[in-house]
Amino acid sequence: MSAARNYAIVTASYWAFTLSDGALRMLVLLHFFRLGYTPFMLAFLFLLYEAAGIAANLGGGWLAARFGITRMLAVGLSLQITGLLILSALDPSWSAALSVAWVVAAQGIAGIAKDITKTASKSAIKATAEAGSGQLFRWVAWFTGSKNAMKGVGFFLGGLLLDVVGFRPALWLMAALLGVILVAAILSLPSRLGRASASKSMRELFSKSSGVNLLAAARIFMFGARDVWFVVGLPVFLYAHGWRFLEVGGFLALWTIAYGGIQALAPSLIARSDDGLSREVTAARLWAGLLAAVPAALAVAVMALGDAGIDIVVVAGLTLFGLPFAVNSSLHSYLILAYAGSEKAAEDVGFYYAANAAGRLLGILLSGALYQVGGLVVCLAGAAVMLAICWAITFLLPAHPVGGRILPAARTRS
Repeated sequence: MSAARNYAIVTASYWAFTLSDGALRMLVLLHFFRLGYTPFMLAFLFLLYEAAGIAANLGGGWLAARFGITRMLAVGLSLQITGLLILSALDPSWSAALSVAWVVAAQGIAGIAKDITKTASKSAIKATAEAGSGQLFRWVAWFTGSKNAMKGVGFFLGGLLLDVVGFRPALWLMAALLGVILVAAILSLPSRLGRASASKSMRELFSKSSGVNLLAAARIFMFGARDVWFVVGLPVFLYAHGWRFLEVGGFLALWTIAYGGIQALAPSLIARSDDGLSREVTAARLWAGLLAAVPAALAVAVMALGDAGIDIVVVAGLTLFGLPFAVNSSLHSYLILAYAGSEKAAEDVGFYYAANAAGRLLGILLSGALYQVGGLVVCLAGAAVMLAICWAITFLLPAHPVGGRILPAARTRS
């Protein structure tokens, strides 16, 4: 029961964090859009948010192994509260340059907070699932899917709070909510959860198993391929076709909620293997190939159909994109914990999510650049190329446990 209890506490804590993270993104987008910022300037506000996540994941994994998951979860929540309060101090009378610098700095703190919290939370699942009747895949899928659904709810919440209470009070309310969650998590979780022998050098920190390294590389291209159309390309395209900002935000929110729901259901779509890897890796290759085909076909459709009703075709196509993307993401989230060494799971997870942050940063940069070059069709073509690379990498993933060892995740079929 203690494993299930710790899992529930960690999941609830991360739900609250993700709710605030989604709301914060929508608050910033809506507020600064109303102030006249262009979509490209809005994307710039989030660059440090993603860049900070790379270092935060690497450092967070090492710190979680050294000081324990509970402490790092507390650090992540505390940093998010700090970022919200700093952002609330933004003065409308400041110059545009100072305002942008202030928001970018606050977003950088939020980016560090998000990835430290995510690394600690995912590592806690590894630590608790080993005593949890082998339910690793189901626990990971439910955690990952539900937190993405909560992010979608956060998009709606951000817009609602901005309309009802305004920018600054909304930030204060979210900081207060996270303060309550922070105290509850510290009092409820074991202080030594996830503590292990941390790496003693940078070389050791980066010297991961082939499975971890290859999965991290695949993750870079998969999440870069999503953000290359998701961050700038799609919003600007829909603006140009007469959509209102709230309609664009609503679509992104619904897409994220549906994506999270599919992630939670992924275990029922994947045949399980006794060794915990062989069928799962095969499934990752199949679903990566299906995913790569969607933006390629959509890019061809955009070029062939012309302008009439093309926004509906794009929305339908990117809705379809969510199914294989969600299953792939859920499979990857399981595989990183299957490949991770139990002694340094937090470091392995941190390394993997540093790659995830690097992919998002790459996607944000390419989204603006490719849309500037040739519009949404070039963004979709770029996504297709990146997903083809991701697909190729999956064929190099180890499909069997080292030495024939049965993974904890496979002892009980889920």
